[in-house]
Amino acid sequence: MPIDTPDIKVVPRRAYAMWLMVVGSVLISFTGLVIRNMEAATALHVNFYRAIAFMAAVLLVMFIRYRRETGHQIIRVGRPSLLAGAILAAAEICFLQAITNTTVAATLFICSAIPFITAAFAWVFLRETPQKSTLITMCVAALGVFVMISGGSGSGSIYGNLLALMTALCFSGFAVVVRRYRNVEMLPALLISGAIIAAVTLPLIWGQLAVPWRDVIWCFVLGGFISALPNVLFIIASRHLVAAELTLFMLLEFALGPVWVWLFINEIPARWTVVGGSLVVGSVLFRVMFELRQNRHIQS
Repeated sequence: MPIDTPDIKVVPRRAYAMWLMVVGSVLISFTGLVIRNMEAATALHVNFYRAIAFMAAVLLVMFIRYRRETGHQIIRVGRPSLLAGAILAAAEICFLQAITNTTVAATLFICSAIPFITAAFAWVFLRETPQKSTLITMCVAALGVFVMISGGSGSGSIYGNLLALMTALCFSGFAVVVRRYRNVEMLPALLISGAIIAAVTLPLIWGQLAVPWRDVIWCFVLGGFISALPNVLFIIASRHLVAAELTLFMLLEFALGPVWVWLFINEIPARWTVVGGSLVVGSVLFRVMFELRQNRHIQS
């Protein structure tokens, strides 16, 4: 369903949802900085302890919203939430394996296709057509990611690149499922995702759970705040934005991650990282400003 002519009641909510996605993307962009501050935790440790904190944070959000009905909401979880949770868990697990089996640059480049894959899935399964301004923003932002990694991408391994592609396909699928069932409570899907990740990683680190407490605390910060809140905001925003727009804002994570490492660890980014990151941030912010301008124009 094309959305080129937004209704006056819908546009303010769309602008609000875009700002939610901006906030969520900025938060999750701190992931790299947090991981860089860990001492001994492996990627499997990070995923396990992050999943525990992630589930605790989502449960807290559900309790604040439903109080005594929280248990009923979890028990009454339906197939859409089960499907969304399983797909999100697969995306997270594949991303971890991709990062460790191919170059970071190759992973980011392949994952930058997520908005385009999502747009294709959404058109096929939901008949959603993003606005022209969104399509232009997607192209400019993807170009920015390409510029960021052009200085040291490397081809990476075929296995790792395939895992990165699976990450892109799975997250695009998650966005489409959440959008398709936007009137269904999807917070339980986040719990399911965390439970699957914990169940998959626990046997792989059994007997080696001990890591420095500093690392555990960082994992809890990562899962309980940096990961949980953006996912909750994603669920809320899915009620007002088409699927391609939801995933478009993820590209901010790729652009802002090097900025935080630079500011807090003094790791100076390469020139092309700055140029490409500026393209990503500028294009996404322009898209939000364009939406706000539409909002004022329609209301006037």
